Amino acid sequence: MVGFTILAGGYDVFVATYLFNSSCSSLSLVSTSPTGPFPSWITLHPTNKSILYEDSAVNEVAAGALQSFTINATGALSPAVNTVSSGGDGPAFAAALSTDSVGIFNYNSGNGRIILTSPSDRTIFIDNAPVISFPQPTPPNVSHPHMALRHETEVLVPDLGGDKIWRLAPTLGDFGIQGFIPQPEGSGPRHIAISNDRLFTLHELASTLTVQRVPSEPNGTAPIIASASIIPSDPPEGASFAAAEILIPKPTQSFWKPYIYVSNRNTGVQDPRGDAIAIFEHVYADTPDEGLKLVRHVYTGLDQPRGMEFGPEDGRGGEAFLAVAGVAGNGGMKIFQRTEGGRNLKLVATNLEIPTRSTFVWL
Repeated sequence: MVGFTILAGGYDVFVATYLFNSSCSSLSLVSTSPTGPFPSWITLHPTNKSILYEDSAVNEVAAGALQSFTINATGALSPAVNTVSSGGDGPAFAAALSTDSVGIFNYNSGNGRIILTSPSDRTIFIDNAPVISFPQPTPPNVSHPHMALRHETEVLVPDLGGDKIWRLAPTLGDFGIQGFIPQPEGSGPRHIAISNDRLFTLHELASTLTVQRVPSEPNGTAPIIASASIIPSDPPEGASFAAAEILIPKPTQSFWKPYIYVSNRNTGVQDPRGDAIAIFEHVYADTPDEGLKLVRHVYTGLDQPRGMEFGPEDGRGGEAFLAVAGVAGNGGMKIFQRTEGGRNLKLVATNLEIPTRSTFVWL
């Protein structure tokens, strides 16, 4: 048996622990661990899988917070070890940016913090990081930072409301804004990924995927090379789409080509097949024909998949599997398996005991 423990947060007051057996394709709910309100985004310490951070867990309420927990051998969480303020209102994302820092960014108040952890105990926050406030766009738009990605010495923060990707860099020990990467007006950049020297941006409001070179620091520019719609070609009348997550798994021996996986959320009239994951291929790099090719849409049977996560690349074969759930409806949690070298996904396991989840980590 190859067993994988998966932790899943959501818009509730607990994190759920599941056991996925890849040999017999079973998915079992093991336990639930109490947390702060709305643990809608969770993240592991990069090198210590017994430490979990939650934006409070994401605490998507007015007084945002970041919490740390330890994880025991069965995947259950301890009571919160440490809690600090997010510095704002309604954080929607938290990420361990390095072995010694965690970023948390506030959707409603347009700001965030990058908080160091203690060298002697990475569950303890050093609560002296300043609040980073992003400039407000022209009204009626407002800044909505929605993710943070460490790239070399920078932290990149897509701003859904400002149509920018902010570039943060350390200055005198603390991170601050050093520049930005402009994005198409009204597109709503939500989440990003970097593969080789390309920046892939998923735009929530436009439901598009774009690719461009990573511009030079601190404030270089690079044109968008290609843009593609992620919306299925035959949505039901009354559908309304909002892109959510982008994943580009690292190449492995079994999956040597890095396909791009993005999730659609239909917040309008539902498709009976559920929402779709769109699979793209980055084609003809460094040629005049460079672009994004849609491989296919895979319908999930889920309502609004907000987050999804591939299994670990640690020799157990976890990278073949994708955990996903919706934040609405009652589709539960599902595991899909990559097939055709990553060009397709096949449903292999479902658990309906908890109807919705929004964020996952694999142990």
